[in-house]
Amino acid sequence: MDFTNPLVYGVPCFIAFILLELTYSKTHGDDHLYDWKDLAASGFMGVGSAIIAPLIKVISAIVIFEFTYDLFNPITDGVRTNILGYESFGYAWYVWLLCQLADDFTYYWFHRANHEVRILWAAHIVHHSSDNFNLGTAVRNGWFTILYKPLFYMWLPAIGFPPEMVVVCLGIEALWQFQLHSVYIPKMGFIEKIFNTHTMHQVHHAQNVEYLDKNHGGFLNIFDKMFGTWKELDDDIDVKYGVIHAPNSHNPVVILTHEFKDIYNDVKKSKKLSHALMYIFGPPGWSPDGSTLTVKQQQRLFKKQKSSNPEVAFSRPN
Repeated sequence: MDFTNPLVYGVPCFIAFILLELTYSKTHGDDHLYDWKDLAASGFMGVGSAIIAPLIKVISAIVIFEFTYDLFNPITDGVRTNILGYESFGYAWYVWLLCQLADDFTYYWFHRANHEVRILWAAHIVHHSSDNFNLGTAVRNGWFTILYKPLFYMWLPAIGFPPEMVVVCLGIEALWQFQLHSVYIPKMGFIEKIFNTHTMHQVHHAQNVEYLDKNHGGFLNIFDKMFGTWKELDDDIDVKYGVIHAPNSHNPVVILTHEFKDIYNDVKKSKKLSHALMYIFGPPGWSPDGSTLTVKQQQRLFKKQKSSNPEVAFSRPN
């Protein structure tokens, strides 16, 4: 059964909503929301992703997902059967829901890994590198992330979900993620208890120390709550968007590669193999002498300072 990736229809909508939000912000006194050079950089990277992603997805869907599906779900006596002994999943409505839930679970760990493993963060930091939070930032995607993302999702066709179903669910997830990048949607009451919302995603894009590495979820926030990474937006905290060690450039090449360059420099100065490996695969901010701090170290320091001085205001150091 053939399906069309929802992103085919989503891209024109992305452009339309970006233009709508841009116009609204400029006509309602929110000139700070969009910076023209920043938007141009985001747009360039979005266009690049739109060109590269279909090529990679063809490989992931046809080669990786199809290969995995066929390997773990061979046809036995005319019936597609999983190696564990049950019939592979069909296209019933409840299977779609289960696949979307499995996709959401996978997205959580994929997204969290992008924040906690430095070499993956080097690819993902592109999305967080703008100090603006708007729908333009939503399309500011790193090109290298596309290369390894399918590997996180291979288990879905392996257990019996049809590859085209997985691809469609990935597309639906991407549509939801796009619209989260807006400051114009307030807290939504009961919906906040279940879904990952706009205010929660503001937390995710903040560099305030108490907000770091929070709210990795896709549709739902249940996995953040289960695994200790959920944080509600505090209206009394002045949110600062962006990242420490920002590229400080609107050049797309610099934005795409600056963290990889920093990793290379750190590895080059390492005196031990273990240190070099930690600079690559350890958490961002790790250093052998504590000269730079990981997120967990920063948050422990923040809590210690706050306990001794409740009025302390602490953000990621530059």
